[in-house]
Amino acid sequence: MIQPGCIIFDCDGVLVDSETIGIRVLLDMTAEYGVTKDFTEAVDEFSGRRLRDVLNVLQTQAASPFPSNFEQSFREQSYKVFQTEVLPVDGIPELLSSLSIPFCVASSGPVEKIKLNLNLTGLLPYFGDRIYSGYDINSWKPDPGIFLHAAKQMGFAPADCVVVEDSRAGVTAGVSGGFKVFGYAKHSNPVELKKEGAQVFYSMHDLPGLLGLK
Repeated sequence: MIQPGCIIFDCDGVLVDSETIGIRVLLDMTAEYGVTKDFTEAVDEFSGRRLRDVLNVLQTQAASPFPSNFEQSFREQSYKVFQTEVLPVDGIPELLSSLSIPFCVASSGPVEKIKLNLNLTGLLPYFGDRIYSGYDINSWKPDPGIFLHAAKQMGFAPADCVVVEDSRAGVTAGVSGGFKVFGYAKHSNPVELKKEGAQVFYSMHDLPGLLGLK
């Protein structure tokens, strides 16, 4: 591959190992309201999506309504767990420190969550103000809006960028936005990522070679 002009990273599951933590907390909390959901299926179905949309799905499976403050309670509980459990994805610190081309992060999560997990894992200094959230533009994956916004802010056309994702929703967003997408499948379903149009890989240590950076 010809070296891209810019790399757009997803956050949860790509930069930090937080996706599965958040979904585990969510299933634990919704179980109190009668939700029974297989963890592996939940990771595949909900990864990369806006929390409110996920809660709407889970509410249809619940025996009783979630309280009005459920989303805020989940944020508080998951942030507390992140404090002790979240880690950078293996190989990401080395990758970011070696990059000589522009890069940023674009996520469906709120900015406060992105910054919290990047800070907890020591990755925040790599990104500066190059942090883009779906909440800033009211657009969430699988809509491509957040990737298109990130590319525009970085000064690149989609064709000159690559997106690094780990979720089906994120791959769909990237491909539909005209980006070349690399699907990190260490903890995701590689068949689903490939079906959505990603080039699948399993280790961040392999990414520089795939991107033509070495």
